Amino acid sequence: MKRRQFLAGAAALLAAPGVARAQGASVLKFAPQADLAILDPITSVGYVTRNHALMVFDTLYGADANNRAHPQMVAGHLVERDGLQWTLTLRDGLRFHDGSPVLARDAVASLQRWAKRDNVGQVLFAATDELTAVSDQVLRFRLKRPFPFLPDALGKYGTNTAVIMPERLAATDPSVQVTEMVGSGPYRFVANERVPGDRAVYERFTGYVPRPDGVTSGLSGPKHAHFDRVEWLTLPDVATAAAALQTGQIDWWEQPSPDYWGLLARHRAIKVEVIDPFGSAGVIRFNFLQSPTNHPLLRRAALAGISQAEVMTAVVGEDRTNWKDHVGYFLPGTPMASQAGLEALKEPPDRDAARRMLKASGYDGETLVFIVPADVASIKAQGEVVTDALKQIGMKIDMQVMDWGTLLARANNRQSPDKGGWHIVGTFTAGVGLLNPSSNNFLRGSGQSAIFGWSDIPRLEELRNAWFQAPDEAAQAAICREIQTVAFETVPYAPTGLYTQQTAYRRTLTDVQKGMPLFYGVRRA
Repeated sequence: MKRRQFLAGAAALLAAPGVARAQGASVLKFAPQADLAILDPITSVGYVTRNHALMVFDTLYGADANNRAHPQMVAGHLVERDGLQWTLTLRDGLRFHDGSPVLARDAVASLQRWAKRDNVGQVLFAATDELTAVSDQVLRFRLKRPFPFLPDALGKYGTNTAVIMPERLAATDPSVQVTEMVGSGPYRFVANERVPGDRAVYERFTGYVPRPDGVTSGLSGPKHAHFDRVEWLTLPDVATAAAALQTGQIDWWEQPSPDYWGLLARHRAIKVEVIDPFGSAGVIRFNFLQSPTNHPLLRRAALAGISQAEVMTAVVGEDRTNWKDHVGYFLPGTPMASQAGLEALKEPPDRDAARRMLKASGYDGETLVFIVPADVASIKAQGEVVTDALKQIGMKIDMQVMDWGTLLARANNRQSPDKGGWHIVGTFTAGVGLLNPSSNNFLRGSGQSAIFGWSDIPRLEELRNAWFQAPDEAAQAAICREIQTVAFETVPYAPTGLYTQQTAYRRTLTDVQKGMPLFYGVRRA
């Protein structure tokens, strides 16, 4: 079918009443990267869940567009006792969507729940002797050792986000989703209008009190909601989304397929741009709890057989201005990145050497279950290329395709593949997470407490802990060189390159924030 005919059919589909454009300039319609299957940002590391959470909840600190943390819900903090005591004071006027005031005990309970799931939170709380609510507006960290990254940990871009919720909800076991979405952010979640697989709806919270100072940047500064209502619409395919944006039935498509970048850029009513300069990094994650992916030599064989250039070309096309290969475990061009171990990333890959490694690992032809989402184009393209590469080196791969929500749930299944588990899963992670060891969740080696895949590499944990205590950037960079060397030897995951994702929105929208889809500050001209 020709593209023009397909777009016409897709536009007709958008005319259905359930997706028809609401009237009035105070409604913003947005097509997210995937369906919002999980609402609780503590039980999911999915970026679609994080983006939802940053509408509903607020954080004590917030990173700006340059990844520098600033006070957000806190008016400020006092650091005493040679860095061993941090006293944080909440701003006046903070209220939850149910009308109750935000109290220090809410923040304490929220942080305690967050820290049980988040990799940086675990490090912070390992350094914490006590966290208490001193009064209704004051909470205090008493530390065992200095932790100067405290504001960065509580205000980071990456998942899990340290959102603040009412104490009654924060008391929920962190492995169980909270039953209500009650935050204190600029938008409130309209639960009775949510249709899983179709839409999520938010309304402006009239009781929200923005910061009185600073500049709106990333997660920091005043958060002014200019729309009365924001609707997230999960559209059935990329052609439907492209047609909806061109006809004005949606205002913003978060991640248009690269096949449509040129078409949309030529449309005079649409702006196509990169809002996240850090890009997205490809990840092929192995399950350390299952054989044979728990064997380091098998993982090294897989790494040796994968071509980053082939993956990136499949994801975003041949234009190399949109992607990089020879990408290691830290963001290229930043202080923690180095050339250590990069010789493992050959282009083209030496698949004969990979076959020899695979044989030496003892691999005996077992079928490896590789779970791949059907509804996230970039990850699906990556999965297809990686499946082909692994088959070329002699692995027997069962690529199982499913929707993104199902994949997220299944990725947390620690059982064997015949009981709903898996051997390999692919995803992309925000490039900002590769800035250092604190933010790269997939670089952990903490076993059962690590992100799905549960990589058990004690040496990586030793080095990561040393990085937190390093005296200066030069010492940190030296540690990161060793971390990368160890990572290429043990392969907690196979990096598959880095690309910059375009977003597309109607030119009637102005002041679209940098970093990620953020719905405060944005207005209609």
